[in-house]
Amino acid sequence: MNADERPSSPSEAWAMLRAGNRRFVTSSSSHPNQDAFHRSKLATAQYPYAVIFGCSDSRLAAEIIFDVGLGDIFVVRTAGQVIDDAVLGSLEYSVGVLKTPLIVVLGHDSCGAVTAAVEAFHSGQMPRGFVRDLVERITPSVISARRQGIKDVNGAVREHVIQTAERLADSSKVISDALENGSLAIAGVTYSLAEGEASLVSGLGDLTS
Repeated sequence: MNADERPSSPSEAWAMLRAGNRRFVTSSSSHPNQDAFHRSKLATAQYPYAVIFGCSDSRLAAEIIFDVGLGDIFVVRTAGQVIDDAVLGSLEYSVGVLKTPLIVVLGHDSCGAVTAAVEAFHSGQMPRGFVRDLVERITPSVISARRQGIKDVNGAVREHVIQTAERLADSSKVISDALENGSLAIAGVTYSLAEGEASLVSGLGDLTS
């Protein structure tokens, strides 16, 4: 995608992603921007219109579920879409340097990382190794869900997406400033593994079109 083809607002970017996901759900994906000519145009610059911060799960390939191609989206992935300094730096680069107008926080049902956090909360036993770090970072979302009477894993996933979007805005001045001036929005989205549908569960900034 060229700079002059990129959506000019967060709401337009979100509309394009929604349209791509509808094509994917209905088995009518167009697989745009994946030819050799487009590849060569992108050799010297990129102009993504969204950054997807999603879970690392192998079934959550953002380019496929939103039916996009080379140069369309900037992708950052960690198990359970857990935030760390590298994630924040990557997102700030996308927003501050690439001027990407939309961040999508993408979670999914039956998430293994969130399941581990829910199980640790119930049992009081933490997993070993660096999986413990993931669980510790997800646990505040599990606690928030429990305070609302939400006990199931998928409910905790939804709450974790909402909490993660809010943490991005709270943690990064680059992101919060872009939200404030209207050049950026954050969409909290959950994905159904069986149905392939990406559903909006929260929004910061203007996502209406």
